[in-house]
Amino acid sequence: MTVKTLIEEFSLEVLCGAELAEKKQITGGYCGDLLSWVMSKAKEGDCWLTVMGNVNSVGVAVLADVACILLTENAVFDDDALTRAKQNGVIVLRSAESAFDLGARIAKLI
Repeated sequence: MTVKTLIEEFSLEVLCGAELAEKKQITGGYCGDLLSWVMSKAKEGDCWLTVMGNVNSVGVAVLADVACILLTENAVFDDDALTRAKQNGVIVLRSAESAFDLGARIAKLI
C-alpha cells in the first residue's frame, strides 16, 4: 500500500512530504515513542505511529527508513522537526485517533 492510499483511506493531515506519498510503499507498521527502542525495532517501509514530534524523531525515521511518521492523538510536530523532515524527505502525517485504533485499522489494509 502506498502512503497516498493511507492518507486517503484515513483522511490524514499531511504535514510534509505529500509529493513523496504516491511512491513510498508501506510494508508494515510500528508503534512506539521510546526513540532508541524504535530505532532498533522499526523496519524499512513501516508506518511509524508515535506522539513524538521533535527533531529526534526525524533522525530515527531516517535511520530506520520508515515509510512515514504518523503522529497520533493530534500530537504537535515542532517547527525544527518540520524543517528537518523536509530536508530529509520524511513524510509526516497526523491523526486525532490513538495509536491503538490506527494500528488496528492499518493492519487490516496491509
